[in-house]
Amino acid sequence: MAALSSPCVASSFSYAEGKESKELRRSAEYHPTVWGNQFITISIDQEKLDEWSKRVTDLKEEVMKMLENAKGSEKLEMELIDNLQRLGVAYHFEKEIEEALKLMYNNSGLSPESTDWDLHSTALQFRLLRRRGYRVSSDVFSKFLDQQGKFKEALTTDPNGMLSLYEAAFLGTHREAILDEALAFTKKHLQLAVNAHGHLKHPLEAMVKHALELPLYRRIYRLDSRNYITFYEMQEGHSEKLLELAKYDYNRLQSLNKKELGEVSRWWKELKLAEKLSFARDRAVECYFWPVAVYHEPKYSRGRVHATKVIALTTVIDDIYDVYGTLNELELFTHAIQSWDLAAMDQLPDYMKDCYIALLDCIKAMEEDLAPQGKSHHVLYLIESMKRLCRAYLVEARWFNQRYIPGVDEYIQCSLVSCTYPMITTLCCVGMGDEVQEELFTWLESDPTIVDGTSRVCRFMDDIVSSEFEQKRGHVASAVQCYVKEQGLSEEEACKKLREMTDIAWKDINEACLEPAPFPVPLLQRIVGLARVMEDLYQYGDGLSFSNTYTKEKVAVMLVNEIPI
Repeated sequence: MAALSSPCVASSFSYAEGKESKELRRSAEYHPTVWGNQFITISIDQEKLDEWSKRVTDLKEEVMKMLENAKGSEKLEMELIDNLQRLGVAYHFEKEIEEALKLMYNNSGLSPESTDWDLHSTALQFRLLRRRGYRVSSDVFSKFLDQQGKFKEALTTDPNGMLSLYEAAFLGTHREAILDEALAFTKKHLQLAVNAHGHLKHPLEAMVKHALELPLYRRIYRLDSRNYITFYEMQEGHSEKLLELAKYDYNRLQSLNKKELGEVSRWWKELKLAEKLSFARDRAVECYFWPVAVYHEPKYSRGRVHATKVIALTTVIDDIYDVYGTLNELELFTHAIQSWDLAAMDQLPDYMKDCYIALLDCIKAMEEDLAPQGKSHHVLYLIESMKRLCRAYLVEARWFNQRYIPGVDEYIQCSLVSCTYPMITTLCCVGMGDEVQEELFTWLESDPTIVDGTSRVCRFMDDIVSSEFEQKRGHVASAVQCYVKEQGLSEEEACKKLREMTDIAWKDINEACLEPAPFPVPLLQRIVGLARVMEDLYQYGDGLSFSNTYTKEKVAVMLVNEIPI
Protein backbone atom coordinates (compact mmCIF):
# COMPACT_ATOMS: atom_id res chain seq x y z
CA MET A 1 0.00 0.00 0.00
CA ALA A 2 2.22 2.81 -1.21
CA ALA A 3 1.61 6.48 -0.79
CA LEU A 4 1.64 6.78 -4.54
CA SER A 5 -1.42 4.56 -4.76
CA SER A 6 -4.05 6.14 -2.57
CA PRO A 7 -7.27 6.49 -4.54
CA CYS A 8 -9.30 9.59 -3.70
CA VAL A 9 -11.37 9.41 -6.82
CA ALA A 10 -14.55 7.67 -5.81
CA SER A 11 -16.58 6.87 -2.74
CA SER A 12 -17.35 3.41 -4.06
CA PHE A 13 -15.48 0.78 -5.93
CA SER A 14 -16.33 -1.60 -8.72
CA TYR A 15 -15.02 -4.85 -10.01
CA ALA A 16 -13.95 -5.61 -13.56
CA GLU A 17 -13.52 -9.04 -15.03
CA GLY A 18 -9.87 -9.60 -15.87
CA LYS A 19 -8.86 -10.81 -19.31
CA GLU A 20 -6.18 -13.05 -17.86
CA SER A 21 -8.59 -14.99 -15.68
CA LYS A 22 -12.28 -15.20 -14.91
CA GLU A 23 -11.73 -13.73 -11.46
CA LEU A 24 -13.45 -10.49 -10.59
CA ARG A 25 -10.92 -7.73 -10.13
CA ARG A 26 -11.12 -4.50 -8.19
CA SER A 27 -11.13 -1.16 -9.96
CA ALA A 28 -10.41 2.19 -8.32
CA GLU A 29 -12.11 4.08 -11.17
CA TYR A 30 -9.28 6.59 -11.48
CA HIS A 31 -10.00 9.67 -13.56
CA PRO A 32 -8.01 9.95 -16.81
CA THR A 33 -5.10 12.33 -17.19
CA VAL A 34 -6.11 15.97 -17.19
CA TRP A 35 -3.25 16.98 -19.51
CA GLY A 36 -3.93 15.03 -22.70
CA ASN A 37 -1.19 15.82 -25.23
CA GLN A 38 -0.48 19.29 -23.84
CA PHE A 39 3.15 18.62 -22.96
CA ILE A 40 3.72 16.45 -26.01
CA THR A 41 2.78 19.25 -28.38
CA ILE A 42 4.12 22.15 -26.35
CA SER A 43 6.55 24.41 -28.21
CA ILE A 44 9.38 26.51 -26.79
CA ASP A 45 10.14 29.94 -28.21
CA GLN A 46 13.92 29.61 -28.52
CA GLU A 47 14.42 33.28 -29.33
CA LYS A 48 12.59 34.30 -26.18
CA LEU A 49 14.48 31.69 -24.16
CA ASP A 50 17.81 33.05 -25.41
CA GLU A 51 16.72 36.54 -24.42
CA TRP A 52 15.78 35.37 -20.92
CA SER A 53 19.09 33.55 -20.52
CA LYS A 54 21.03 36.67 -21.49
CA ARG A 55 19.08 38.79 -19.03
CA VAL A 56 19.72 36.24 -16.28
CA THR A 57 23.46 36.40 -16.96
CA ASP A 58 23.47 40.19 -16.81
CA LEU A 59 21.28 40.40 -13.72
CA LYS A 60 23.37 37.84 -11.85
CA GLU A 61 26.26 40.29 -12.00
CA GLU A 62 24.07 43.04 -10.56
CA VAL A 63 22.85 40.84 -7.70
CA MET A 64 26.42 39.69 -7.04
CA LYS A 65 27.27 43.33 -6.42
CA MET A 66 24.33 43.54 -4.01
CA LEU A 67 25.74 40.59 -2.05
CA GLU A 68 29.14 42.22 -1.94
CA ASN A 69 27.71 45.53 -0.75
CA ALA A 70 25.61 43.82 1.93
CA LYS A 71 28.68 42.42 3.70
CA GLY A 72 28.91 45.52 5.84
CA SER A 73 25.53 44.84 7.48
CA GLU A 74 24.65 41.40 8.84
CA LYS A 75 20.94 42.21 8.91
CA LEU A 76 20.95 43.45 5.32
CA GLU A 77 22.96 40.42 4.24
CA MET A 78 20.61 37.87 5.76
CA GLU A 79 17.54 39.66 4.35
CA LEU A 80 19.11 39.41 0.92
CA ILE A 81 19.99 35.73 1.38
CA ASP A 82 16.44 34.98 2.51
CA ASN A 83 15.01 36.69 -0.55
CA LEU A 84 17.42 34.85 -2.86
CA GLN A 85 16.34 31.53 -1.39
CA ARG A 86 12.63 32.25 -1.41
CA LEU A 87 12.70 33.68 -4.92
CA GLY A 88 14.33 30.48 -6.17
CA VAL A 89 17.59 32.00 -7.44
CA ALA A 90 19.95 31.16 -4.57
CA TYR A 91 21.52 28.35 -6.61
CA HIS A 92 23.30 30.99 -8.69
CA PHE A 93 25.12 32.21 -5.58
CA GLU A 94 25.79 29.01 -3.64
CA LYS A 95 29.43 29.80 -2.82
CA GLU A 96 28.72 33.36 -1.72
CA ILE A 97 25.76 32.34 0.44
CA GLU A 98 27.70 29.45 1.98
CA GLU A 99 30.57 31.76 2.95
CA ALA A 100 28.20 34.38 4.34
CA LEU A 101 26.27 31.92 6.50
CA LYS A 102 29.44 30.31 7.79
CA LEU A 103 30.84 33.69 8.82
CA MET A 104 27.47 34.64 10.27
CA TYR A 105 27.47 31.49 12.40
CA ASN A 106 31.04 31.91 13.57
CA ASN A 107 30.45 35.55 14.52
CA SER A 108 26.82 35.04 15.46
CA GLY A 109 25.10 37.47 17.73
CA LEU A 110 22.57 34.73 18.38
CA SER A 111 23.09 34.10 22.07
CA PRO A 112 20.78 34.30 25.09
CA GLU A 113 22.69 37.37 26.21
CA SER A 114 22.18 39.29 22.97
CA THR A 115 19.70 42.11 23.44
CA ASP A 116 20.14 44.37 20.43
CA TRP A 117 18.25 42.27 17.88
CA ASP A 118 14.49 42.43 17.41
CA LEU A 119 12.26 39.38 17.04
CA HIS A 120 12.28 39.36 13.25
CA SER A 121 16.07 39.55 12.92
CA THR A 122 16.66 36.93 15.59
CA ALA A 123 14.14 34.50 14.10
CA LEU A 124 15.31 35.06 10.54
CA GLN A 125 18.95 34.36 11.33
CA PHE A 126 17.96 31.32 13.40
CA ARG A 127 15.97 29.93 10.46
CA LEU A 128 18.69 30.60 7.88
CA LEU A 129 21.38 28.98 9.99
CA ARG A 130 19.27 26.01 11.06
CA ARG A 131 18.27 25.36 7.45
CA ARG A 132 21.96 25.25 6.56
CA GLY A 133 22.55 22.75 9.36
CA TYR A 134 24.22 24.99 11.92
CA ARG A 135 23.38 23.90 15.45
CA VAL A 136 22.32 27.28 16.83
CA SER A 137 20.59 27.18 20.19
CA SER A 138 16.88 27.88 20.49
CA ASP A 139 17.71 29.65 23.75
CA VAL A 140 18.25 32.75 21.61
CA PHE A 141 14.50 33.30 21.98
CA SER A 142 14.58 33.29 25.78
CA LYS A 143 15.03 37.09 25.82
CA PHE A 144 11.50 37.37 24.43
CA LEU A 145 9.97 35.55 27.42
CA ASP A 146 8.36 37.19 30.43
CA GLN A 147 9.01 36.32 34.05
CA GLN A 148 6.53 33.44 33.83
CA GLY A 149 8.46 31.89 30.95
CA LYS A 150 5.81 32.82 28.38
CA PHE A 151 6.31 34.86 25.24
CA LYS A 152 5.66 38.53 25.93
CA GLU A 153 2.24 39.73 24.82
CA ALA A 154 3.84 42.91 23.50
CA LEU A 155 5.32 40.83 20.68
CA THR A 156 1.86 40.50 19.16
CA THR A 157 2.09 44.12 18.00
CA ASP A 158 4.94 43.09 15.68
CA PRO A 159 3.25 40.88 13.05
CA ASN A 160 6.35 40.67 10.87
CA GLY A 161 8.38 39.43 13.81
CA MET A 162 5.62 36.99 14.77
CA LEU A 163 5.58 35.59 11.24
CA SER A 164 9.35 35.16 11.30
CA LEU A 165 9.17 33.36 14.66
CA TYR A 166 6.38 31.13 13.36
CA GLU A 167 8.46 30.09 10.34
CA ALA A 168 11.57 29.54 12.48
CA ALA A 169 9.71 27.28 14.93
CA PHE A 170 9.23 24.62 12.25
CA LEU A 171 12.97 23.91 12.26
CA GLY A 172 12.79 22.71 15.85
CA THR A 173 14.03 19.36 17.12
CA HIS A 174 13.06 17.27 20.12
CA ARG A 175 13.39 18.73 23.61
CA GLU A 176 13.10 22.33 22.41
CA ALA A 177 10.09 23.38 24.44
CA ILE A 178 10.67 27.04 23.68
CA LEU A 179 10.06 26.40 19.96
CA ASP A 180 6.93 24.38 20.71
CA GLU A 181 5.70 27.31 22.76
CA ALA A 182 6.71 29.74 19.99
CA LEU A 183 4.69 27.81 17.45
CA ALA A 184 1.56 27.70 19.61
CA PHE A 185 1.92 31.39 20.52
CA THR A 186 2.49 32.70 17.00
CA LYS A 187 -0.09 30.46 15.36
CA LYS A 188 -2.78 31.66 17.76
CA HIS A 189 -2.06 35.37 17.44
CA LEU A 190 -1.37 35.36 13.70
CA GLN A 191 -4.75 33.67 13.17
CA LEU A 192 -6.39 36.31 15.36
CA ALA A 193 -4.70 39.02 13.31
CA VAL A 194 -5.98 37.51 10.07
CA ASN A 195 -9.50 37.21 11.50
CA ALA A 196 -9.43 40.88 12.45
CA HIS A 197 -9.89 42.03 8.87
CA GLY A 198 -7.80 45.04 7.98
CA HIS A 199 -5.47 44.57 10.95
CA LEU A 200 -2.56 43.49 8.74
CA LYS A 201 -1.33 45.51 5.81
CA HIS A 202 -1.03 44.06 2.34
CA PRO A 203 0.97 42.00 1.33
CA LEU A 204 1.74 40.91 4.93
CA GLU A 205 -1.81 39.65 5.41
CA ALA A 206 -1.53 37.45 2.32
CA MET A 207 1.87 36.17 3.46
CA VAL A 208 0.51 35.30 6.92
CA LYS A 209 -2.47 33.43 5.44
CA HIS A 210 -0.09 31.58 3.14
CA ALA A 211 2.16 30.59 6.04
CA LEU A 212 -0.72 29.49 8.26
CA GLU A 213 -1.95 27.24 5.46
CA LEU A 214 1.48 25.59 5.25
CA PRO A 215 4.80 26.91 6.58
CA LEU A 216 7.69 27.72 4.28
CA TYR A 217 9.91 24.86 5.44
CA ARG A 218 7.26 22.28 4.51
CA ARG A 219 6.47 23.63 1.04
CA ILE A 220 7.95 22.56 -2.29
CA TYR A 221 10.51 25.32 -2.70
CA ARG A 222 10.37 25.47 -6.50
CA LEU A 223 6.58 25.75 -6.43
CA ASP A 224 6.54 28.28 -3.60
CA SER A 225 9.06 30.57 -5.28
CA ARG A 226 6.31 31.50 -7.74
CA ASN A 227 4.12 32.66 -4.84
CA TYR A 228 6.94 34.58 -3.23
CA ILE A 229 7.73 36.44 -6.44
CA THR A 230 4.21 37.88 -6.22
CA PHE A 231 4.60 38.74 -2.52
CA TYR A 232 8.03 40.27 -3.05
CA GLU A 233 6.81 42.49 -5.88
CA MET A 234 4.19 44.01 -3.58
CA GLN A 235 6.65 44.79 -0.80
CA GLU A 236 7.80 48.34 -0.36
CA GLY A 237 11.48 48.86 -1.06
CA HIS A 238 11.96 45.65 -3.01
CA SER A 239 14.89 45.43 -5.41
CA GLU A 240 13.82 45.72 -9.03
CA LYS A 241 17.03 43.97 -10.14
CA LEU A 242 16.42 41.02 -7.87
CA LEU A 243 12.76 40.83 -8.84
CA GLU A 244 13.67 40.91 -12.51
CA LEU A 245 16.25 38.15 -12.05
CA ALA A 246 13.66 35.99 -10.27
CA LYS A 247 11.10 36.42 -13.05
CA TYR A 248 13.47 35.79 -15.94
CA ASP A 249 15.05 32.82 -14.21
CA TYR A 250 11.68 31.33 -13.30
CA ASN A 251 10.52 31.48 -16.91
CA ARG A 252 13.84 30.14 -18.14
CA LEU A 253 13.69 27.13 -15.83
CA GLN A 254 10.03 26.61 -16.66
CA SER A 255 10.97 26.28 -20.35
CA LEU A 256 13.45 23.58 -19.41
CA ASN A 257 10.79 21.88 -17.28
CA LYS A 258 8.42 21.89 -20.26
CA LYS A 259 11.06 20.27 -22.46
CA GLU A 260 11.65 17.59 -19.85
CA LEU A 261 7.93 16.89 -19.47
CA GLY A 262 7.63 16.79 -23.25
CA GLU A 263 10.21 14.02 -23.34
CA VAL A 264 8.54 12.15 -20.48
CA SER A 265 5.08 12.54 -22.02
CA ARG A 266 6.17 11.28 -25.44
CA TRP A 267 7.84 8.28 -23.83
CA TRP A 268 4.73 7.60 -21.74
CA LYS A 269 2.44 7.78 -24.75
CA GLU A 270 4.65 5.43 -26.76
CA LEU A 271 4.49 2.85 -23.95
CA LYS A 272 0.66 2.89 -24.21
CA LEU A 273 0.38 1.65 -20.63
CA ALA A 274 -2.51 4.03 -19.97
CA GLU A 275 -4.42 2.30 -22.76
CA LYS A 276 -3.36 -1.26 -22.03
CA LEU A 277 -3.69 -1.02 -18.24
CA SER A 278 -6.79 1.12 -17.91
CA PHE A 279 -7.14 0.25 -14.22
CA ALA A 280 -3.92 2.16 -13.41
CA ARG A 281 -3.35 5.87 -12.98
CA ASP A 282 -2.15 7.96 -15.87
CA ARG A 283 -0.09 10.47 -13.89
CA ALA A 284 3.27 10.93 -15.62
CA VAL A 285 3.03 14.73 -15.42
CA GLU A 286 2.14 14.82 -11.71
CA CYS A 287 5.01 12.46 -10.89
CA TYR A 288 7.39 15.24 -11.94
CA PHE A 289 6.74 16.99 -8.60
CA TRP A 290 8.89 14.48 -6.70
CA PRO A 291 12.21 14.96 -8.53
CA VAL A 292 11.71 18.71 -9.01
CA ALA A 293 11.26 19.01 -5.24
CA VAL A 294 14.62 17.29 -4.76
CA TYR A 295 16.58 19.24 -7.38
CA HIS A 296 15.24 21.99 -9.62
CA GLU A 297 18.57 23.27 -10.95
CA PRO A 298 19.27 22.96 -14.71
CA LYS A 299 22.23 20.60 -14.24
CA TYR A 300 19.92 17.89 -12.89
CA SER A 301 17.73 17.82 -15.99
CA ARG A 302 18.55 14.21 -16.93
CA GLY A 303 18.07 13.11 -13.35
CA ARG A 304 14.59 14.63 -13.27
CA VAL A 305 13.59 12.97 -16.53
CA HIS A 306 14.75 9.51 -15.48
CA ALA A 307 13.28 9.83 -11.99
CA THR A 308 9.88 10.95 -13.32
CA LYS A 309 9.75 7.96 -15.64
CA VAL A 310 10.55 5.49 -12.86
CA ILE A 311 8.04 7.09 -10.48
CA ALA A 312 5.34 7.01 -13.16
CA LEU A 313 5.99 3.30 -13.68
CA THR A 314 5.95 2.77 -9.92
CA THR A 315 2.42 4.18 -9.73
CA VAL A 316 1.36 1.54 -12.25
CA ILE A 317 3.12 -1.18 -10.27
CA ASP A 318 1.37 0.13 -7.14
CA ASP A 319 -1.97 -0.26 -8.86
CA ILE A 320 -1.12 -3.74 -10.07
CA TYR A 321 -0.53 -4.77 -6.44
CA ASP A 322 -3.25 -2.67 -4.81
CA VAL A 323 -6.05 -2.79 -7.35
CA TYR A 324 -5.92 -5.32 -10.14
CA GLY A 325 -3.56 -8.25 -9.65
CA THR A 326 -4.59 -11.54 -8.11
CA LEU A 327 -2.39 -12.86 -5.32
CA ASN A 328 -1.02 -15.63 -7.53
CA GLU A 329 -0.12 -13.10 -10.25
CA LEU A 330 1.51 -10.82 -7.71
CA GLU A 331 3.66 -13.68 -6.46
CA LEU A 332 4.85 -14.21 -10.05
CA PHE A 333 5.48 -10.50 -10.59
CA THR A 334 7.46 -10.20 -7.35
CA HIS A 335 9.56 -13.20 -8.35
CA ALA A 336 10.24 -11.62 -11.74
CA ILE A 337 11.35 -8.36 -10.11
CA GLN A 338 13.69 -10.26 -7.80
CA SER A 339 15.31 -11.99 -10.77
CA TRP A 340 15.55 -8.74 -12.78
CA ASP A 341 15.80 -10.69 -16.02
CA LEU A 342 13.71 -10.29 -19.17
CA ALA A 343 13.42 -14.08 -19.38
CA ALA A 344 11.39 -13.99 -16.15
CA MET A 345 8.50 -12.25 -17.90
CA ASP A 346 7.59 -15.48 -19.69
CA GLN A 347 5.75 -16.57 -16.54
CA LEU A 348 3.79 -13.34 -16.26
CA PRO A 349 0.25 -12.69 -17.51
CA ASP A 350 0.16 -10.45 -20.57
CA TYR A 351 -0.96 -7.27 -18.79
CA MET A 352 2.12 -7.39 -16.52
CA LYS A 353 4.66 -7.94 -19.28
CA ASP A 354 4.54 -4.45 -20.77
CA CYS A 355 5.06 -2.83 -17.39
CA TYR A 356 7.90 -5.20 -16.50
CA ILE A 357 9.72 -4.57 -19.78
CA ALA A 358 9.24 -0.80 -19.47
CA LEU A 359 10.72 -0.79 -15.95
CA LEU A 360 13.82 -2.77 -16.93
CA ASP A 361 14.32 -0.64 -20.05
CA CYS A 362 13.87 2.60 -18.11
CA ILE A 363 16.49 1.75 -15.51
CA LYS A 364 18.80 0.41 -18.21
CA ALA A 365 18.60 3.84 -19.88
CA MET A 366 19.68 5.46 -16.59
CA GLU A 367 22.63 3.10 -16.44
CA GLU A 368 23.69 4.04 -19.98
CA ASP A 369 23.37 7.76 -19.17
CA LEU A 370 25.66 7.38 -16.18
CA ALA A 371 28.27 5.29 -17.98
CA PRO A 372 30.32 8.25 -19.33
CA GLN A 373 30.72 9.46 -15.73
CA GLY A 374 31.80 6.03 -14.53
CA LYS A 375 28.76 5.89 -12.22
CA SER A 376 26.57 3.31 -13.95
CA HIS A 377 27.05 0.90 -11.04
CA HIS A 378 24.95 3.23 -8.85
CA VAL A 379 21.93 1.80 -10.66
CA LEU A 380 22.49 -1.49 -8.84
CA TYR A 381 21.43 0.20 -5.60
CA LEU A 382 18.25 1.41 -7.27
CA ILE A 383 17.47 -2.09 -8.52
CA GLU A 384 17.90 -3.50 -5.01
CA SER A 385 15.60 -0.84 -3.56
CA MET A 386 12.99 -1.64 -6.22
CA LYS A 387 13.19 -5.33 -5.32
CA ARG A 388 12.70 -4.46 -1.67
CA LEU A 389 9.73 -2.26 -2.51
CA CYS A 390 7.96 -5.04 -4.40
CA ARG A 391 8.56 -7.48 -1.55
CA ALA A 392 6.79 -5.03 0.76
CA TYR A 393 3.95 -4.66 -1.75
CA LEU A 394 3.53 -8.44 -1.75
CA VAL A 395 3.38 -8.59 2.05
CA GLU A 396 0.51 -6.11 2.01
CA ALA A 397 -1.23 -7.97 -0.81
CA ARG A 398 -1.13 -11.09 1.34
CA TRP A 399 -2.55 -9.15 4.28
CA PHE A 400 -5.43 -7.96 2.13
CA ASN A 401 -6.06 -11.43 0.74
CA GLN A 402 -6.18 -12.85 4.27
CA ARG A 403 -8.26 -9.91 5.59
CA TYR A 404 -5.49 -9.49 8.16
CA ILE A 405 -5.13 -6.28 10.18
CA PRO A 406 -1.56 -6.11 11.49
CA GLY A 407 -0.46 -4.50 14.72
CA VAL A 408 0.69 -0.89 14.49
CA ASP A 409 4.40 -1.71 14.74
CA GLU A 410 4.13 -4.54 12.20
CA TYR A 411 2.23 -2.29 9.82
CA ILE A 412 4.68 0.61 10.10
CA GLN A 413 7.71 -1.62 9.59
CA CYS A 414 6.37 -2.77 6.23
CA SER A 415 4.64 0.43 5.14
CA LEU A 416 7.73 2.60 5.55
CA VAL A 417 9.12 0.60 2.65
CA SER A 418 5.89 0.32 0.64
CA CYS A 419 5.38 4.10 0.83
CA THR A 420 8.10 4.13 -1.91
CA TYR A 421 10.29 6.78 -0.28
CA PRO A 422 13.37 4.61 0.38
CA MET A 423 13.33 3.70 -3.32
CA ILE A 424 12.63 7.24 -4.54
CA THR A 425 15.41 8.61 -2.33
CA THR A 426 17.89 6.21 -3.93
CA LEU A 427 16.44 6.96 -7.37
CA CYS A 428 16.94 10.72 -7.03
CA CYS A 429 20.45 10.28 -5.65
CA VAL A 430 21.36 8.08 -8.63
CA GLY A 431 20.24 10.98 -10.81
CA MET A 432 22.93 13.20 -9.29
CA GLY A 433 25.63 11.24 -11.11
CA ASP A 434 29.21 11.96 -10.06
CA GLU A 435 28.11 14.35 -7.29
CA VAL A 436 27.41 11.39 -5.01
CA GLN A 437 29.71 8.56 -4.01
CA GLU A 438 29.28 4.90 -3.18
CA GLU A 439 29.24 5.64 0.55
CA LEU A 440 25.97 7.51 0.22
CA PHE A 441 24.12 4.51 -1.22
CA THR A 442 25.41 2.07 1.38
CA TRP A 443 24.29 4.58 4.01
CA LEU A 444 20.83 4.85 2.45
CA GLU A 445 20.49 1.06 2.59
CA SER A 446 20.75 1.29 6.38
CA ASP A 447 17.48 3.28 6.57
CA PRO A 448 19.05 6.33 8.25
CA THR A 449 16.98 8.72 10.34
CA ILE A 450 16.35 11.18 7.53
CA VAL A 451 14.94 8.48 5.22
CA ASP A 452 12.92 6.99 8.06
CA GLY A 453 11.57 10.45 8.86
CA THR A 454 10.59 11.37 5.30
CA SER A 455 9.02 7.92 4.89
CA ARG A 456 6.95 8.45 8.03
CA VAL A 457 5.75 11.82 6.76
CA CYS A 458 4.82 10.14 3.49
CA ARG A 459 3.06 7.20 5.08
CA PHE A 460 1.14 9.10 7.75
CA MET A 461 0.08 11.97 5.50
CA ASP A 462 -1.14 9.47 2.94
CA ASP A 463 -3.08 7.37 5.44
CA ILE A 464 -4.71 10.43 6.98
CA VAL A 465 -6.20 11.64 3.69
CA SER A 466 -6.87 8.36 1.91
CA SER A 467 -7.96 5.77 4.45
CA GLU A 468 -11.70 6.22 4.00
CA PHE A 469 -11.56 6.05 0.20
CA GLU A 470 -9.22 3.06 0.17
CA GLN A 471 -11.36 1.02 2.53
CA LYS A 472 -14.49 1.66 0.49
CA ARG A 473 -12.88 0.32 -2.67
CA GLY A 474 -11.23 -2.60 -0.88
CA HIS A 475 -7.68 -2.19 0.39
CA VAL A 476 -5.26 -3.49 3.00
CA ALA A 477 -5.74 -1.85 6.41
CA SER A 478 -4.08 1.55 6.81
CA ALA A 479 -2.48 2.96 9.95
CA VAL A 480 -5.92 4.35 10.82
CA GLN A 481 -7.51 0.91 10.98
CA CYS A 482 -4.48 -0.50 12.79
CA TYR A 483 -4.78 2.12 15.52
CA VAL A 484 -8.54 1.69 15.75
CA LYS A 485 -8.13 -2.06 16.29
CA GLU A 486 -5.08 -2.04 18.54
CA GLN A 487 -5.77 0.99 20.74
CA GLY A 488 -9.54 1.30 20.49
CA LEU A 489 -9.39 4.79 19.01
CA SER A 490 -12.02 6.34 16.82
CA GLU A 491 -10.95 7.07 13.24
CA GLU A 492 -10.85 10.77 14.06
CA GLU A 493 -8.62 10.11 17.06
CA ALA A 494 -6.39 7.83 14.97
CA CYS A 495 -5.94 10.56 12.35
CA LYS A 496 -5.05 13.06 15.07
CA LYS A 497 -2.49 10.59 16.38
CA LEU A 498 -0.96 10.24 12.91
CA ARG A 499 -0.75 14.02 12.53
CA GLU A 500 1.15 14.15 15.82
CA MET A 501 3.45 11.40 14.62
CA THR A 502 4.05 13.34 11.40
CA ASP A 503 5.20 16.33 13.44
CA ILE A 504 7.50 14.06 15.45
CA ALA A 505 8.95 12.73 12.20
CA TRP A 506 9.68 16.29 11.10
CA LYS A 507 11.65 16.86 14.29
CA ASP A 508 13.63 13.70 13.52
CA ILE A 509 14.32 15.07 10.02
CA ASN A 510 15.40 18.43 11.39
CA GLU A 511 17.80 16.80 13.84
CA ALA A 512 19.26 14.64 11.07
CA CYS A 513 20.05 17.78 9.07
CA LEU A 514 22.16 19.42 11.77
CA GLU A 515 25.92 19.24 11.82
CA PRO A 516 27.88 17.15 12.44
CA ALA A 517 26.13 15.15 9.72
CA PRO A 518 27.37 12.09 7.81
CA PHE A 519 27.02 13.93 4.49
CA PRO A 520 26.87 17.60 3.47
CA VAL A 521 23.70 19.24 4.79
CA PRO A 522 22.77 20.71 1.37
CA LEU A 523 22.64 17.13 0.06
CA LEU A 524 20.51 15.99 3.00
CA GLN A 525 18.14 18.91 2.44
CA ARG A 526 17.47 17.56 -1.03
CA ILE A 527 16.12 14.38 0.56
CA VAL A 528 13.87 16.53 2.77
CA GLY A 529 12.25 17.77 -0.43
CA LEU A 530 10.42 14.45 -0.67
CA ALA A 531 8.66 15.11 2.65
CA ARG A 532 7.67 18.54 1.36
CA VAL A 533 5.86 16.96 -1.59
CA MET A 534 3.56 15.09 0.77
CA GLU A 535 2.79 18.19 2.85
CA ASP A 536 2.12 20.27 -0.25
CA LEU A 537 0.23 17.82 -2.47
CA TYR A 538 -1.54 15.77 0.21
CA GLN A 539 -2.64 18.61 2.47
CA TYR A 540 -6.32 18.38 1.49
CA GLY A 541 -6.46 14.93 -0.06
CA ASP A 542 -4.55 12.56 -2.30
CA GLY A 543 -3.04 15.03 -4.71
CA LEU A 544 -1.67 12.37 -7.04
CA SER A 545 -4.65 10.11 -7.58
CA PHE A 546 -7.17 12.94 -7.34
CA SER A 547 -5.13 15.36 -9.42
CA ASN A 548 -7.89 17.18 -11.31
CA THR A 549 -8.40 19.97 -8.76
CA TYR A 550 -5.73 21.72 -6.69
CA THR A 551 -2.87 19.58 -8.03
CA LYS A 552 -3.85 20.62 -11.53
CA GLU A 553 -3.64 24.24 -10.42
CA LYS A 554 -0.18 23.68 -8.93
CA VAL A 555 1.05 22.05 -12.14
CA ALA A 556 -0.29 24.97 -14.16
CA VAL A 557 1.41 27.53 -11.90
CA MET A 558 4.77 25.79 -11.85
CA LEU A 559 4.94 24.20 -15.29
CA VAL A 560 2.55 25.97 -17.66
CA ASN A 561 1.92 29.64 -16.94
CA GLU A 562 4.96 31.85 -17.43
CA ILE A 563 5.38 35.07 -15.45
CA PRO A 564 4.53 38.21 -17.44
CA ILE A 565 7.56 40.47 -17.77
